Amino acid sequence: MHGIAKWVLLPAALAAALHAQQPAATPADLVLVNGNVLTVDAADSVAQGLAIRGGTIAAVGAADRIRAFVGPNTRVIDLAGRTVTPGLIDSHVHFSEAAEMYTIDLAGRAVTSIADVLQRVGDRVKAAKPGEWVQGRGWDEGKLAEHRYVTAADLDQVAPDNPVWLTQTTGHYGVANSAALRIAGVERETKDPPMGTIDRDARGNPTGVLKESAQQLVTAKVPPLPREQQKNGILKMIEDFNREGMTGAKDPGIGEAKWELYQEILREGKLTVRLFALWAGGRSVEATRQLLARIDKLPHPPSTVGDGRLMSGGVKMYMDGSGGARTAWMYQDWNKNSTEIDKGNAGYPTTPPDEYRQSVRLLHDAGMHVSTHAIGDRAIDWVVDTYEQALSAKPTTGLRHGIIHANVPTDHALDVMARLQRQYDAGYPEAQGTFLWWLGDNYTANLGPARSQRLKPFRTFREQGIRWAGGSDYAVTPFAARYSLWASVARKTLNGTYGLQPFGTKESVDIKTALRAQTIWAAHQMFLDDRIGSIEIGKDADLAVWDRDMYTVPTDALKDLKCLMTLFRGTVVYRDPSFQDRGTP
Repeated sequence: MHGIAKWVLLPAALAAALHAQQPAATPADLVLVNGNVLTVDAADSVAQGLAIRGGTIAAVGAADRIRAFVGPNTRVIDLAGRTVTPGLIDSHVHFSEAAEMYTIDLAGRAVTSIADVLQRVGDRVKAAKPGEWVQGRGWDEGKLAEHRYVTAADLDQVAPDNPVWLTQTTGHYGVANSAALRIAGVERETKDPPMGTIDRDARGNPTGVLKESAQQLVTAKVPPLPREQQKNGILKMIEDFNREGMTGAKDPGIGEAKWELYQEILREGKLTVRLFALWAGGRSVEATRQLLARIDKLPHPPSTVGDGRLMSGGVKMYMDGSGGARTAWMYQDWNKNSTEIDKGNAGYPTTPPDEYRQSVRLLHDAGMHVSTHAIGDRAIDWVVDTYEQALSAKPTTGLRHGIIHANVPTDHALDVMARLQRQYDAGYPEAQGTFLWWLGDNYTANLGPARSQRLKPFRTFREQGIRWAGGSDYAVTPFAARYSLWASVARKTLNGTYGLQPFGTKESVDIKTALRAQTIWAAHQMFLDDRIGSIEIGKDADLAVWDRDMYTVPTDALKDLKCLMTLFRGTVVYRDPSFQDRGTP
């Protein structure tokens, strides 16, 4: 961590003079003045400064009002016109950089061909011991010049003996080399497992690409990272979140080991990101019962551990697969290469639909928050109808059930979401604007021209009164929330393979709406909107200071926003070296 930053202090005489000129008020611990404070309150108010006392916001408003809170021991930061927002929140992020720290990173922009992938794998193999597993993550055929999957035949060229497993950026499929396939016992005669696919060539032989549950044939053989490395990955994530002005995260699909690490980091005083953990749900009713028996004794939201820092939030369920892998459950066959039809492939559910429905009812009846992964239009319909049935049978307000991703909702799904939000405070999309950018070339290839127009329909959400929570799905896409802000407005793809804006701009939203999705609406899905997500009196001082005003900069400048300082409960947890005092209030 960067530690506690040195404060930018106004001269003592000036601070005392400011204090003497104002009516008496209980002095603040910290005052930020001479700024552009985007409060994200109900009126989208813009203030000039704010005062913080005991980690909470004591005042927000014009310069004269804030100067009244300057006492002899108050620390004063001159913002010199810089912009302040609530700390940004990611409503769906696999919160660890361990895989990126200790395996091959294939997600960078430098990986633009299969040759680039093989170069990195080959370099790692040369340093590995005989028979040692080689792992990597982040390849995306949509970004590769060949526009095809990496295969076992490719990997065998540089790794004939060491087993290799490379996870595709979505996490819903990956590729193994022949050595890994042999260890896993995957061969021509191996049948597809339930809710999974073994990709095959024209002769029926496995290509090495395994989708959904089929991945487990290989991943079950891969040794897990040591506990120390897993902890290091979380600590690195906390540091980098703070560097990006981010102070909250909803982590989907954790298990006991990660929960223990979170508690340990909390006890050590190093948890400067609020974490809302969703437990990994099972694919059967019996598995759901067993999970519920383990976690039901933990505090339910809005109760927390560590005074709002850590929450055992509920359960993540799966309804379908991936838009990248063309395994998400659709009403019509997927496209490929934009205009071709992947005939006979409309995806499939990854949890038996009836088992899913019974599991949700079990969790709902126990008062448990549920968020469900649903990407395809048919999957989204099934999820929202399941929620409506559970809520009709046992009306409960405030469980805030979520639809993770909610990529291409039907008109029916939109109607149900709006109704559930109005009646039950449930049915909230937890959607990723960054998919449009980072996965956009792949997505438009698989959706085709017509369906691409419906991807992430944020403006329609807004028009129908549907609130959603923004996020990244890291490590699927980069986690910096500035990318999500920009992509939600611009709707541009990374490489423009099928045009720079194949999704059109009809579903674009303005920056004020995009910011709301990464702050107060995301805080709502963490059951913390009464404490964070907007800059209002009485709320915790989770704040980010930026180098420019995101409400006024050109759209494409949003992705280049630079965080200069991050506060967590009124304490500076990150400060950029360039942030210097440039004047007086």
